[in-house]
Amino acid sequence: MERFAELKTAVESVGVVDAHAHNIVSFDSTFPFLNCFSEASGDALSDVLHTINFKRSLKEIAQLYGSSLSLHAVQESRQRFGLESSSAICFKAAKISVLLIDDGIELDKKLDIKWHESFVPTVGRILRVERIAEMILEKGSNRTKWTLGSFMEIFTEELKSVAHKVLAFKSIVAYRSGLAINTEVTEKEVEEGLSDVLSAGNPIRISNKSFIDYIFVHALKVAQSYDLPMQIHTGFGDKDLDLRLANPLHLRNLLEDKRFLKSRLVLLHASYPFSKEASYLASVYPQVYLDFGLAIPKLSFHGMISSVKELLELAPMNKVMFSTDGIAFAETFYLGAKKAREVVYSVLRDACVDGDLSIPEAVAAVKDIFAENAKQFYKLDVSSRYADVKPPLSSAFQEEELNGSLKDVTFVRIIWIDASGQHRCRVVPQQRFYSSVEKHGVGLTCACMGMSSTSDGPAVDTNLTASGEIRIVPDLSTKCRLPWAKQQEMVLADMFIETGKIWEYCPREALRRVSKILKDEFDLVVNAGFENEFFLLKSVLRNGKEEWAPFDRTSYCSTAAFDAASPVLEEVFASLQSLNIIVEQLHAEAGKGQYEIALKYTDCSRAADGLIFTREVIRAVARKHGLLATFVPKYKLDDIGSGSHVHISLSRNGENVFMASDGSSRYGMSKIGEAFMAGVLNHLPSILPFTAPLPNSYDRIQPNMWSGAYLCWGKENREAPLRAASPPGVAHGFVSNFEIKAFDGCANPYLGLASIITAGIDGLRRNLRLPEPVDGDPDILKENLQRLPVSLAESVEALEKDTLFRDMIGEKLLIAIIGVRKAEVKYYSENKEAYKDLIYKY
Repeated sequence: MERFAELKTAVESVGVVDAHAHNIVSFDSTFPFLNCFSEASGDALSDVLHTINFKRSLKEIAQLYGSSLSLHAVQESRQRFGLESSSAICFKAAKISVLLIDDGIELDKKLDIKWHESFVPTVGRILRVERIAEMILEKGSNRTKWTLGSFMEIFTEELKSVAHKVLAFKSIVAYRSGLAINTEVTEKEVEEGLSDVLSAGNPIRISNKSFIDYIFVHALKVAQSYDLPMQIHTGFGDKDLDLRLANPLHLRNLLEDKRFLKSRLVLLHASYPFSKEASYLASVYPQVYLDFGLAIPKLSFHGMISSVKELLELAPMNKVMFSTDGIAFAETFYLGAKKAREVVYSVLRDACVDGDLSIPEAVAAVKDIFAENAKQFYKLDVSSRYADVKPPLSSAFQEEELNGSLKDVTFVRIIWIDASGQHRCRVVPQQRFYSSVEKHGVGLTCACMGMSSTSDGPAVDTNLTASGEIRIVPDLSTKCRLPWAKQQEMVLADMFIETGKIWEYCPREALRRVSKILKDEFDLVVNAGFENEFFLLKSVLRNGKEEWAPFDRTSYCSTAAFDAASPVLEEVFASLQSLNIIVEQLHAEAGKGQYEIALKYTDCSRAADGLIFTREVIRAVARKHGLLATFVPKYKLDDIGSGSHVHISLSRNGENVFMASDGSSRYGMSKIGEAFMAGVLNHLPSILPFTAPLPNSYDRIQPNMWSGAYLCWGKENREAPLRAASPPGVAHGFVSNFEIKAFDGCANPYLGLASIITAGIDGLRRNLRLPEPVDGDPDILKENLQRLPVSLAESVEALEKDTLFRDMIGEKLLIAIIGVRKAEVKYYSENKEAYKDLIYKY
């Protein structure tokens, strides 16, 4: 095996350019999960259970999710993870760096292309030409008597209008009439074909050979004029095609046509079972390329190997590409990528054994087949930072990794965030983690959710004591290497009272629960983007005692401050990049030694996960440089405070629905957006115990401190606690999201976001409206405005009176949170200088 270690590493690490895939569907779609394993339908679907592909693939999905080996258990795991988390697990394991989606298949409740951007660095679109033609005819056939001329004018205009927005055209001519395309079909034949299509009525389905050949040839001309490639379905697929007519040798007439010698054509699905024929065409026609998606993973392992070997018998290796052909279920993307890595490794290893290739040549072929060929074919401008992806836990060679490349992993940190917002972890040796803990978790006292920032014992009135034990179970979709300690891994955990039964005090579950209510009632998803403000402190000796002083004393957005901290910030940025956490901007803040790192929007659960890891990275990198990083809201009472402002937007099927669709709405936001934001404003005093959880938090929430001290909102008013935002790229007068400023670095982000969503749901249910915005300094208008709670005690009192959170967050969890907050109030009121020790905890 050592001889092929370099080849194996290349296969495992390369980021796949998945250039032919389809949309995922939501969990409430009626599309049967069995279609994850087959393209059969109707009665034939029941036979899928007896296929090699099903039995093999079910094992692999069960292993990925850590579930029992049964279809029911796998489906239960999917439901437990939820759509976003299960998709994140699958895409992370697939290691896909670019995803090109043909969205021309009509699926029940399919998700928008943009939705997929949360899971893959680069997402693009493939245009299915026949579907465009059908949509045009369906739209106008009831009111227009189509002529060939009128149709072709609209069809051509439509193709040209999207040509700059897509990366390729695609044709399913093989499904409809076969690949013996007549490039010289007459207008009379085409007009008769159009009449034949229209006479069949709605829904329009183009299958007349003359008409479909004509629009294919025309679409190919447009593609060639815009330097776009054309994907052509060949070989097997849906049952409605005549496989005999899907043999790519039928394309010879098209390939010999002098008009199309400069076109770029890719034959999909390895043309299986005509792989040899496809290999021959790629060897003799410069415009022909091959893609072996679908053949992998649908065939038996031997069939997959045989098909890929046949493709490589004659075809140049710089013309062979892979795609998952993933569709409907995130698991199909994972299975396609996983088996492709195994198959390509096996085929190229055998070629090396036979002396056909050297190891370096095989390594180069891996990168070409999985990424470089597609990048060139589709003219992708993809950043090199996505070229190689760190192998996650469930890689194609998991068992070998555990015995090989993971030998250098010593410990795994299992991280949870308690009710006081502190990061805590249990650490287990690598061998125990992979043999037991990854599935069963580790034991933990129930008191863990009753601890305050001042004591490691449960606070009174939390109803949590030293009696009882829970399990913290790793969420494997979050597991990653520590960028600052390469011999360790970390993973976030959920809390279970017993196997399969989530603990009602679990913060991550609280966020999932209210998110599900929002989705079920309003079909909405909350996206969040956090800004991390923190101070960098250096150790100094004063009168023989160590003290912590600001790293520098420059002003807001100072270039000198950024220069001074660049070694730290560059390492933080690189570490976050390795964790697939995207930084949008960073700068020096207004405090002495204060900096800010803003993270990209993503769905709220992933945003909270990313915030936890970001805090871990910042603190660890600072320690490495001999500094202390603190997120404490007010580490020095005479300086500016630190927040963890969060930007909130709403999406439906990947589309931002917080923003107004036209200029007629109030304030540039939709009615949905306004109602949600009004709910948050209405309940903001009750939200504060979740987002500003320490007495020290209220030293920051003061007038003229850009933290929002009065109960109001404003458009781009940074003195308002809720700021309607119109970032660059948003049309003038429109609002894309709103910022909550009263959120700081001591908050448990899961609980903070759960409280915000809870308030937003109430706003939607009651169709609340916003008051007029405050455009000036709220402190000047304070006689007409309500002051936000000036202390934690006041905000806890507001929360206790607000029955909404008891119902939505859960009564037991809420009692624990209130008990912890009251303990904080009591301790810090009796120990006035104790806040200075918070820099070591947050």
